[in-house]
Amino acid sequence: MNELSHTNKLGKVKMVDIGNKKHQLRKAKASGYIRLQQNTLKLISENAITKGNVLSIAEFAGIQAVKRTSDLIPLCHPIQITNIIIIAEADNQGVTVSCEVTCIGQTGVEMEALVGVNMALLTVYDMCKAVDKTMIMENIRLDVKTKTNIQ
Repeated sequence: MNELSHTNKLGKVKMVDIGNKKHQLRKAKASGYIRLQQNTLKLISENAITKGNVLSIAEFAGIQAVKRTSDLIPLCHPIQITNIIIIAEADNQGVTVSCEVTCIGQTGVEMEALVGVNMALLTVYDMCKAVDKTMIMENIRLDVKTKTNIQ
């Protein structure tokens, strides 16, 4: 069995030392879905949810969350993010959220992408909870994680 990277020999939690890792271009893409009632989707498309424009606010919340990931997940390193692309799109059964995060650094950005998706979905949930009691968040996943050497 492989040794866990976030615990020491005594089993105590530790932050992984990334100081000797080289800087690389790192990207991660994550996505997720929230199922909604037809009436809720109609209200979203008509911008008639009383809290505001659901898709725009969900995207904004996702961006904010990406930037705060290391504050939310105890063993995540603070990183310098160079780009965030988050898209919330409605279809005939719900809303899909996708989040792509990029940085040049010593550790990946998959947690940031996943946090962005989750917060965007939670924002849809929060904004629609007064009109929809059957919402289900599902299929939250990491789709792609890459790292590329830079000169």
